[in-house]
Amino acid sequence: MESSTLAHARTLWNYLSSFRSEGPADAIVVCCSYDLRVCDHACELLNEGLAQRLVLSGNTGNWTRHLWTRPEAAVFAERALAKGIPEASIVLEDRATNFGENVRLARELLPDAKHVLFVTKPNSVLRVLLTARAQWPGVEANVSCPDIWFPDAVSNIVGVLGVIDEMVGDVERIREYPKRGYQAPHVLPTEVDESWGYLVQQGFTHHLMAKSR
Repeated sequence: MESSTLAHARTLWNYLSSFRSEGPADAIVVCCSYDLRVCDHACELLNEGLAQRLVLSGNTGNWTRHLWTRPEAAVFAERALAKGIPEASIVLEDRATNFGENVRLARELLPDAKHVLFVTKPNSVLRVLLTARAQWPGVEANVSCPDIWFPDAVSNIVGVLGVIDEMVGDVERIREYPKRGYQAPHVLPTEVDESWGYLVQQGFTHHLMAKSR
């Protein structure tokens, strides 16, 4: 892969993950995915005392429908139990298939929550934050992620090329979803827009919205 492609992809990774923050919460809500390190990180936060409840949210997505025969939440629950999290602390939400549903269905499970700590992949931090702001008004939301470095430590399940495709799709949704009410508005820096355009021109279009392909 050309160094310029990796440089532009790193620009997206660094920006999308830069909105990470943590704090005490009524619950930790995990946006499940193909990367079990997200679950491991959530378990660490729970063990640190940042919350008492662990909501594992996820059915299947673009990658996991081909990876597991069970909902993501069930796979993550098995991992959390293996990490020593008490079963009584775990709440399963196994219907969500996107970030909007992760937020909306967690809100239904936690109607009295005032502060929620979401946990997701590094490249999804900004999208989850903007989704929570739009779809869970009134809650104080933080979004955390495991320490994963790009490109060396990305999941082997999707690989570097898959992650770049994923990030290109995320940036497009950050631009377009506020118009549909799915996410709060956000102004992307010029360098992020330029890197996104470069990667689109290089053919990283598999996760773009259908009309953009």
